[in-house]
Amino acid sequence: SSCAAMEKITESLLLERGSPKTSKLDRIRTLNLSQMGLKSQDLPVPLLSKLLGLEELNLSGNRLQELPKGLSLPRLKLLDCSNNDMEDVTSLETLSSLEELLLEDNFYLTVNDEHKVMFLLPKLRMYNGKDISSTANRIRYINSEILKRRVIGVWEKDFSLPDPLTAQSLRAVEKKFVNAACFQVKYGPSSLSDYTKWRVEMIAKEYLKSLTDPKEEGEEGTPETPVKDNERKHCDLGANAETESPQKRRAKNDAATTAVASPRKSTRVQTAPEPSPRKSNHLQNTPQKTVNTTAGPRKAPGTPASKGAKDQPANQQSKHTTTPKKESRTPRKAVKYEIPREPASLQPLHVLQCHSKENSPEDFSTQLWACAFEPIQNSSDASGWVWTVATCGGESVCVIDCESGHVLKKYKVPGEEFFTLAWTTLLMSREGGCARSCSILAAGGKRGMVKLIHPRVNLAYGEFRASRRAIAVLRFSPRHPSFLFTGTYDNKIVMWDIGGLDRDYNFKTSQLLVLETGSTPLHLCLPPSSPDTHLISGCEDGLYSFDIQLSKNTQKRSEEMEIVFPVYKKKDKKEDYRTIDGLSFLTDDIVASKSHMQGSIYLWSWSGTRALQQGKKKVVSAVILAELQWSRTDVPYLSLNTCPGFGYVVCGDENGKLWTYHITDLVRSNFKSGKPIAATEVLEWPSLVRPGVGPVEGPTINSVAMDPKLHYLVALSDKNMVVVWKRVTE
Repeated sequence: SSCAAMEKITESLLLERGSPKTSKLDRIRTLNLSQMGLKSQDLPVPLLSKLLGLEELNLSGNRLQELPKGLSLPRLKLLDCSNNDMEDVTSLETLSSLEELLLEDNFYLTVNDEHKVMFLLPKLRMYNGKDISSTANRIRYINSEILKRRVIGVWEKDFSLPDPLTAQSLRAVEKKFVNAACFQVKYGPSSLSDYTKWRVEMIAKEYLKSLTDPKEEGEEGTPETPVKDNERKHCDLGANAETESPQKRRAKNDAATTAVASPRKSTRVQTAPEPSPRKSNHLQNTPQKTVNTTAGPRKAPGTPASKGAKDQPANQQSKHTTTPKKESRTPRKAVKYEIPREPASLQPLHVLQCHSKENSPEDFSTQLWACAFEPIQNSSDASGWVWTVATCGGESVCVIDCESGHVLKKYKVPGEEFFTLAWTTLLMSREGGCARSCSILAAGGKRGMVKLIHPRVNLAYGEFRASRRAIAVLRFSPRHPSFLFTGTYDNKIVMWDIGGLDRDYNFKTSQLLVLETGSTPLHLCLPPSSPDTHLISGCEDGLYSFDIQLSKNTQKRSEEMEIVFPVYKKKDKKEDYRTIDGLSFLTDDIVASKSHMQGSIYLWSWSGTRALQQGKKKVVSAVILAELQWSRTDVPYLSLNTCPGFGYVVCGDENGKLWTYHITDLVRSNFKSGKPIAATEVLEWPSLVRPGVGPVEGPTINSVAMDPKLHYLVALSDKNMVVVWKRVTE
């Protein structure tokens, strides 16, 4: 009887049948409840909902017709419901993190149910042992788009909102509209007509709701055709685009009041801010390397081992591949990294020219400005997007798979010049209240518009204006994924909330805070220990920290303090060393930063520096921990980056070299000696040869990015080349 079965599922039974062996339900990872004669009512929801860590559940060989209502297992990735009496798959919708599902030998299920499951479970990749990713994406996006257009066609041809609008008149219209849509909209084979009706009914109800209760259609046009609207916006912007600062580096010159201050900066006529990845409009699908891999993507035979390299064979470098799970974007209270003792051994893997104007292989002039790795959502979110990096330069944003060197997506906005991008993870709400998370990319540049892109579904879904001037840098908050900071050429940093997304990619932007910087902000950092309260910005004329607490009333603020450095004392007619063109946290407390023309990189303590700010003191000297030797170049905006999990600081130079510093406890104990620390290794520019032209000289490296575990290092140059380096492990 069902009562007897109810007794069967007790806490002690779950602990006995679960693994690993534990005394706590929330620690169970896999659970086998097969062959127990269970019916739906025998599954106790309150008890099963305590299995917060459950990743695999076997319910095969029972008598289930559906899953009980309200069952939520937030981490469940694999469910085996084969050999049951399942009739209704919509009960699986609450298991939104499912990646693998087995439903074989359920006599009543049809191909229509298979389609419903793929639509309802956004992360599902394996169904009955087959990889269904591409079919599922077609169902979720393309198929839904086509049905939506046809449903709207039915409405526009025969229907309009009732007048007066009452609940009763609306219900009557809804009933007629849904029936008409289900009858008229035909799509796909007749074997799928049941699925199509189910979706059409859902879409018709949603569409009617959007007409009577319109969500803010904000800046991105109508919900039905977000892409087209955005494209139209680009055209409209063409007219005033030239009033924006035309290029980053040039913009700096315009801003300079003294002629002396910037002759050298015009050597690269453009402006570069920092690695923060995000943005784009019509993403072109480029699964192939449309990029012309300039000769020799693998390690060129003659690449010399770099100057400061330790004399040890590559295979001895970096036995420690176990880096702690920390992603630079999700701070907790002080993360303690176990830094590998051996330095990484990095080899060049690909050189890509994917930002070329008109896809011309002869374009060696487009400057590439910013790159950033997509945040890792969870370990098994493979689906072909594991080590993906976004890059921007010229009028395009690319998303590249580091291992294969393929350009997965490319997004172009004619007449734009992208300077910066940043990733975040936003929630997209779905019917039934369970949201799914999406990696979203924001990008911005010359035109002052922030583009919002969902690369995996090939959709640039929105844009909003951050400024009338160019955008130099974008950065998302690691604590609040919808909080975006924009640093712009009108000497402001604005904090926006771009909110979540609904199923039609509607979003609403609101401005939360304006910080006045006094000069162009080039880099933004949120201290890992206090990302809700402080922001540090490296600007054209110095480094400033701001109080960003929203609880305070003032919406416009100036800096809380300026942080000054020893190099400022060297000032002369030519340079005051105040432009901070490199800035990144290496640990929860240690910051790496550099001033233009400094010839070295400072490591300094954020907490130590803040402690020196007594009372209203506005100017505070950085508490320097060490100085790293670097190139003596006068090229500005060569941005550095850090990999906290591996203890690495990396900065490119004007000759295509990458200066890498492995900051271990040993190096840190030598901080006190007072002598600048030499690079651990200087990676040489891979010796590339252009057919018919000869060797390619090392270009200027504008920015670098590393994934959290230093599997890959990506460097961007001022000559339209992206170089991907890979860590070699033996």
